[in-house]
Amino acid sequence: MDLKLKETMKKIFLTIAAVGILGTSAFAKIDGGKKAETVTVSFSVQTEFDEQFSDATNVVWSITPNCQKATFVEEGVAKTAFYNLQGEYLGVTENVAYASISAKAQKEISVKYEGYKVGDVIKLTTNDTNAGFDQTVYFVDLKNDTNEVLLRVTPSAGVFFFKQVK
Repeated sequence: MDLKLKETMKKIFLTIAAVGILGTSAFAKIDGGKKAETVTVSFSVQTEFDEQFSDATNVVWSITPNCQKATFVEEGVAKTAFYNLQGEYLGVTENVAYASISAKAQKEISVKYEGYKVGDVIKLTTNDTNAGFDQTVYFVDLKNDTNEVLLRVTPSAGVFFFKQVK
């Protein structure tokens, strides 16, 4: 596997693992949003975020062992932007309707995962222009009585197993 593709996949995995984040101060909610605590996000991340998401409102920053993330609202849509600890932009996620993925992919999912119910559908958009990786992908959560799986769906209707959740 190409090294750049591996690095891209690693970035994406870290982004999703955080889906589920050194000095400008911002407020972050902790303990289920009941307390506010000041956290420090990098100046470069804060500046890049402000430029890229200039219309963002209700911005809440948090830092995990893997990334810095901003949860916010833009044009009425709740989103989360992810940056690695070195300040590189990884991508932005938002919940979307199942109808956002192609009918062909929906049909394949209904056949391969008969008996599963669709849960959340998350759209991930990155800036990565590597020809071996789509800049926009969807993650579809499927559940039945005993299992939960996460699928990766490409804009070209490719459906791939991503992770066994339970």
